[in-house]
Amino acid sequence: MTNTIGCIEKADVILITGSNTTENHPVLSSFVKRAVTRKGTKLIVIDPRRIKITRYADKWLRPNLGSDVAWINGMMHVIIKEELYARQYVESRTVGFDEVKAVVEKYTPDYVEAITGIAAQDIIDGARLYAGAARGSILYCMGITQHTTGTDNVKSLANLAMLCGNLGIEGGGVNPLRGQNNVQGACDMGSLPDVYTGYQKVIDPAARQKMAAAWGVDELPDKPGLKVTQMIPAAYEGKLKALYIIGENPLVSDPDLNHCEASFKKLDFLVVQDLFLTETSRTADVVLPSACWAEKNGTFANTERRVQRVRKAVNPPGEAKSDWQIICEIATRMGYPMTYESSRQIMEEIAQVTPSYAGITYDRIEHEGIHWPCPTPEHPGTPILHREQFSSGKGVFNGIEYIPPAEHADEDYPMYLTTGRLLFQYHTGTMTMRTKGLNEIAPECFVEIAPQDARKYEVQEGAFVDIASRRGSIRARIKVSRKAVAGTIFIPFHYAQAAANRLTNAALDPISGIPEYKVCAVKLSKAA
Repeated sequence: MTNTIGCIEKADVILITGSNTTENHPVLSSFVKRAVTRKGTKLIVIDPRRIKITRYADKWLRPNLGSDVAWINGMMHVIIKEELYARQYVESRTVGFDEVKAVVEKYTPDYVEAITGIAAQDIIDGARLYAGAARGSILYCMGITQHTTGTDNVKSLANLAMLCGNLGIEGGGVNPLRGQNNVQGACDMGSLPDVYTGYQKVIDPAARQKMAAAWGVDELPDKPGLKVTQMIPAAYEGKLKALYIIGENPLVSDPDLNHCEASFKKLDFLVVQDLFLTETSRTADVVLPSACWAEKNGTFANTERRVQRVRKAVNPPGEAKSDWQIICEIATRMGYPMTYESSRQIMEEIAQVTPSYAGITYDRIEHEGIHWPCPTPEHPGTPILHREQFSSGKGVFNGIEYIPPAEHADEDYPMYLTTGRLLFQYHTGTMTMRTKGLNEIAPECFVEIAPQDARKYEVQEGAFVDIASRRGSIRARIKVSRKAVAGTIFIPFHYAQAAANRLTNAALDPISGIPEYKVCAVKLSKAA
């Protein structure tokens, strides 16, 4: 997030898109609801489903799946045409405005309505509401990123925020809501194939030299590794022989699961490090039991970039160890002695080699976390990014054209599927499905369908149906709901027994490598 969670309540308008906020981020959603109900903040929700947060919205726009760039460009068209944009901000703090202006010229409200299904007047009203506020906050989640155009979607939202001068101010920002605990921290620590800690590029000779010196080696590779979504096809093709998986359950969470399972079977060696025996760890050659968050010391970096202490409360069971201890022991056995006395010592090394974490120590975050970047021990941290200038100097506008999703409904597969999460289950259920109370509330998979589609297909609430895509099929119960839009079904991806990802498309965003979980073509039929 460019801003803090607390900033949400300082916004004059909040735009939520691609985020089922009340179910996926229930604590953070309370800030939104409080801002609307107690402080008069206006709320715009842009989502294909009638999710719960729409109850609080002044404007709810319902786009066709995968049409985000089009409606964002449509809003910018209105804002520029009516001269509602922050002219002084654009002229002094950004570059590339003319490129965006030229691209969005054709995205008239009528043109956008034809693509998105959002009424032209609603595009106009939404644009005026967002641009008319002194402080506008954009919140988004995986409904924006999990597309073949996910990177374009994020850049387009950045365009919209810069156009209205909403970056670098309290109550503003472009604020991605992280989908899992410490995803931000994992990325910060280099859990990406092309960076070291703090997003220092492996292709940068100075970064490589610094890391090599810290780790006591002569040199480090200058070639980025594979993204997760590149590893699975590489395994299928026989180019990747072994996988070491830590805290991930891809045999439920990855797209096109039938192909994923076939790829795993071609591996020579699979190691899984996790808390419990998951669907993936059951297929592993070696399983390494690791400690959970309450069984170890360390830090988490949350969705607002706040680095916080985590303290051990209980001892881990059996032979389970902290992840860093397991990794150190493996590295030592492979010929590189790796020893640390404690997680505190690791944090000291992180600060030594990571400019954005250089001023963060255990002592400084003893009672309260610090937002990175925090470059020195005296620095207070940076709750709001881009206050005076952007990291590259001036903010860069990108003119982006709408590109349709990779797969479309047709005669053979006439409906669309989108996937997501539920409040009562978490990711692949590794932890939550071991909780009796949660399983009583949300025990099994379902197919959320609009009432008019239920009548069309002559299916009743609770009846079993078969859902098939070009990649596989599953069976699940019908749930008739006014959340759903006609022609589109929703299936939560948590349940291995009827895994939605047997259906989803593995087509990737060419830049980020994220799969298009949110759009694929399916057909529905009554179960035999």
